[in-house]
Amino acid sequence: MPAVAEVGVFVVDTTLPDPLAAPALADLDDFYHRHGFVVLRGLHSTAFLDRVERECGAAQQAVLAGTVSERYGSTQYLDARYLNRTGLGRADLGRADLGRAGQADGVTGPSGRASNGTKPAGADTGIEADTGIEADAEAYVNYVEHVEELAPAVRAAATHPLMVALLRRLLGADVWMSPSENAGVVFQDARPGRESGYSRIGWHSDWQAMPSLDVWPGCAFTLHVDATSPANGFLRVVPGSHRWATPAPYRNINNVAVPADARPSGGHTDAEPPYEMPLGFEKIPGEIAVYAERGDLLLHDAYLWHSAARATENATTRRHVRAGYYSGDPASYRDQFIKNAAR
Repeated sequence: MPAVAEVGVFVVDTTLPDPLAAPALADLDDFYHRHGFVVLRGLHSTAFLDRVERECGAAQQAVLAGTVSERYGSTQYLDARYLNRTGLGRADLGRADLGRAGQADGVTGPSGRASNGTKPAGADTGIEADTGIEADAEAYVNYVEHVEELAPAVRAAATHPLMVALLRRLLGADVWMSPSENAGVVFQDARPGRESGYSRIGWHSDWQAMPSLDVWPGCAFTLHVDATSPANGFLRVVPGSHRWATPAPYRNINNVAVPADARPSGGHTDAEPPYEMPLGFEKIPGEIAVYAERGDLLLHDAYLWHSAARATENATTRRHVRAGYYSGDPASYRDQFIKNAAR
């Protein structure tokens, strides 16, 4: 029986004079425009990926220890139930973003609170014992924003000439990356367990987070530090959903208000979705799993419906770096984040 090709995966041969013109990538543009995503494999060397991992790990530890500016930490993407459970909020920005980055036990920020809300020896955190977080849980951060400023390898990946050239083919010649003064490139470390502030995300499109802006169309890139699987979590997508006119998230599970100047819908056509986007993690007709290997580069359209499944094994990580490129009006860009997706 012949091998079944992985859906949407295109292997890049960087030794060729013009890798993007290789026959193996002949169908890439059509696949992206038809289905809303592609996965590039082989763009980065093992040595480069090891460097990305080391530099991102160092950035995590710096955020955890409070040795870098608070702007590199974040709670805005975390599960609200987690924030309520631990008592963490914007006051803990930069040290409350919680995770397990190999940092020694008991490391705290200036507040004396471990970054995952656990209680280090001798510290009075003010967090109740019924949070469900084990006292000996190891601290880590789920997110590092502006990570390209702390990790030169991430900046190199985010501006890789072949990726940018491909994005110009897909979006147009005048593409530009999300400004660093917002979130820049984000390093994400998703893990299961009550000590984690991020383990999964419900159905959404990236456009829904910024429906008032005229920066679209756009494309998100995700460089996978870890391979993905049901064991450590994976991406779910609805191929072709980027062509639907997806409504702004007026109805959302977090009851977040949508600004009055939001565009009523976003997509590449005026076609109404054949069904309503679920508020949580429900199964959608036609959805598929998109698995990645270490080093795979995912490109997905900003209008594409997608979600991420939680890991099924506890001792796992799902790490990647991500940011967005846009082809709309840069002058219309401003800070907007509608947190409509379930966590």
